[in-house]
Amino acid sequence: MELVFEDINIGDEVIDLLKPPITKVQLVRYAGASGDFNPLHTDDDVARAAGFDGVIAQGMLVMGIAAQAVTDWVPKRALKKFNVRFRGATRPGDIIRVLGKVKDKRVEDNKGIVVCTLEAADQNNDIKVLGSFETAFPI
Repeated sequence: MELVFEDINIGDEVIDLLKPPITKVQLVRYAGASGDFNPLHTDDDVARAAGFDGVIAQGMLVMGIAAQAVTDWVPKRALKKFNVRFRGATRPGDIIRVLGKVKDKRVEDNKGIVVCTLEAADQNNDIKVLGSFETAFPI
C-alpha cells in the first residue's frame, strides 16, 4: 500500500525496526565495506587500551541501520533530509531498535513534507543515535 500524505498525522509512530544483535563479524565486514579500519572496531586489545570493554561498532554502521529503518518506511526518492547525532557506543551483543515519530507536516512547493524524529537505542534503552528526517509526498 502506498503512503498517502493526508493519512499521516503528527504524533504517528511510523518507524519501529528491531535488528538482531550486533556481532564482531558484522563489524569486520562493515570495516571492509566502508574502509573504516580503525582497530577500535576490530581489535579488543586496542579497544580496551582506549577505555572500552572491547570493540565498539562504527557509528556509521548504527546510522546505516537508522537509515534502513527510514527507507523501509518511505521510498529512497522521497527522503529529502536525514540528520543524526551520535550519542553512545554500540557493542557486540547490543540489539538496536529504531523508532520514528511524525513531528510536523506541511505543504511546500506542491509537495507534502513530513518531518519525523528518529532514535536508535539498545536493549537497555541507551540512546545510540538521535536525529530527524524529512520526506516529500505527492499531494
